[in-house]
Amino acid sequence: MPLVIAPLNTKLKVIKILLDDKTKKHLESLGITIDSELTLLDNTNGNVILMVKDGRLALDKNIATKILVR
Repeated sequence: MPLVIAPLNTKLKVIKILLDDKTKKHLESLGITIDSELTLLDNTNGNVILMVKDGRLALDKNIATKILVR
């Protein structure tokens, strides 16, 4: 399922990232890779706030819809 419709405050695992290589590399540097675990903290109009490792990260709707989790 896309990250924007995932349940709040649940451990999620990234299974696929449907973005261009440049954006994928940037997300990797922030800790979002295939098989990484994250927690969705807030979802407002598709814009999301995530807990990745020990830090919080905000992603806009366009990027969050292209990150698939389970």
